[in-house]
Amino acid sequence: MKVLGKRARRAAYLSKLSQLKIPESLESGRIIDLFAGCGGLSLGFESVGFQTIGYEKEKKYVETYNKNLRGECLNEELSTESTFPDAEVVIGGPPCQPWSETGKNLGKKDSRDGFPAFIHCIKQVKPRLFIAENVKGLTFEKNKQYLSYIISQFEGLGYEVESKVIRMVNHSLPQKRERLFIVGHHGGFNFPKENDMIYTVEDAIGDWAREESSEFKYLTPSEDKYIASYEKKCQLRHPRDLHLDKPSRTLTCRNLSGSTSDMIRISLASGKRRKIRVKEAARIQGFPDWFKFTGSESSCFNQIGQSVPPLFSHQLALSVLEYLQNKNILLISE
Repeated sequence: MKVLGKRARRAAYLSKLSQLKIPESLESGRIIDLFAGCGGLSLGFESVGFQTIGYEKEKKYVETYNKNLRGECLNEELSTESTFPDAEVVIGGPPCQPWSETGKNLGKKDSRDGFPAFIHCIKQVKPRLFIAENVKGLTFEKNKQYLSYIISQFEGLGYEVESKVIRMVNHSLPQKRERLFIVGHHGGFNFPKENDMIYTVEDAIGDWAREESSEFKYLTPSEDKYIASYEKKCQLRHPRDLHLDKPSRTLTCRNLSGSTSDMIRISLASGKRRKIRVKEAARIQGFPDWFKFTGSESSCFNQIGQSVPPLFSHQLALSVLEYLQNKNILLISE
């Protein structure tokens, strides 16, 4: 593991975010991004030169995608009746509520399950490679039967299928986020290599973590009391505040936008605790500062919590580009 001083680590992390720029010319091929959200996956792929076409049902998410990215995101609710253009690669994050640890755990009985539409797209488009991202809960024993079913459906379409739970903290993200990635290919795909540098909350947000202002949202006495009661009941050894010298807990819609016992918060030198801002959450989620979210604060937090960190999707896109180049595949471009 590399050892750097605080300033060097912070500079290194910001340097990685600065790589997330969209080049003038997008000539690496065409990508379809299903359930695209605000564009976290697409940003990583555009940053290495891919064209993107997104599909997303939430209007504000679509607005954020189209405000920031070169590709167009269509405001459409996907189904097994949807039609798609040709593309070399299909990516996306089918809705994860059916398998989330904090959800109702309805599994395949949940009407929000996006895998039928994702499988339908693969059947129709026949991409050279596809990537489906989901919560790691899909790998739990109670859900393994459905995961095996999904994989068998993809294998039946002629793909080699690999599934892997990725720990984002090992890929330069200052967050203990874990997500499942299912990749279908025709042999020779390699997941991104792990980084030996672990980044922290302070590396991501720096001096912002110590700022105080009347404009910030501070925890109320009743919220402090509620959290203290929760932590005592759960016999937690350490408060669940953000610890600046460590990676963050996983950012979710619930702990970003809700006033819950699990909310993401910063403890200040004055003794006050405040909720983090959208721009701080975005940094911890691996978004560059130029990326701007649309909608209410709650909507922005939801977009961040549901997104694939662009800092990781950039690494994933490089692996996909290497795969296509090694296969000598003629990429589709306009």
